[in-house]
Amino acid sequence: LELKMDVYYCEKITAVLLKSRTGEFDLQSILFLKLRGLGICDLGCIGECVNLERLDLSGNNITNLASLASLRLLSVLNLSANRITNLEPLHNCENLQNLNVAGNYISSVENLHCLVSLRKLESFRLKDNTYNYTNPVCRNSSYRTVVLEMFPNIKVLDGERVVGRGSELYQLCKDIDDTIKAGSYKNGQLVEHPSCKPWVEDTYWEIKRSNNAIIEEAYKQFNDVLHECRLLNNRASHVISQTERSMSLKKQSKQYAI
Repeated sequence: LELKMDVYYCEKITAVLLKSRTGEFDLQSILFLKLRGLGICDLGCIGECVNLERLDLSGNNITNLASLASLRLLSVLNLSANRITNLEPLHNCENLQNLNVAGNYISSVENLHCLVSLRKLESFRLKDNTYNYTNPVCRNSSYRTVVLEMFPNIKVLDGERVVGRGSELYQLCKDIDDTIKAGSYKNGQLVEHPSCKPWVEDTYWEIKRSNNAIIEEAYKQFNDVLHECRLLNNRASHVISQTERSMSLKKQSKQYAI
């Protein structure tokens, strides 16, 4: 039982832990690594995984990121739900494209200046409403505007697409949702609305037959073709069943009793 706890709960990352989790003998061969929720405080020898491309360290107790400075090939990094205040070591991770630091202690936008050199960064998350993760910096109502100005190449911020395909539709839906929420309250109290009525009559969506002779003839021809297809399907099913029956009888006739 104690050995099992050591494998699944470890305060410091060791070579033994990395090899047992990945099955790789050489730390430089590790490309993907998931160490979520292990109670890790010390990143230990993680810096020796110099070819690491994807790393998940979410749900731990990490405070110091110095060991990540050598991971220059890292493209996806999840550090959510830790105890991080300083992101300085990440400025060396020049290939970083996706960074999640939601649920930490990033106090101000000044703490983000060290990441400006990450030209490939496209997705950045400081807040995650799904898990109720945030950072003190998110309390500033203008932090999104400042972050987007600091990182002009970002396409997704806090899980919301800000540029590219779908961004305009997303913003429109968000504006509509905000408007509805704003209209639901008056003087801080929820306004009760009378039961809504449909915009159109109940029969509005019913298919109406046209009086046009051409359309009526098209309906008739379509129904005739559909009827013929059903007959052909029935005939084909009948022929197939007869063939299968005859083949099974032939197989049985070749069996001899001894």
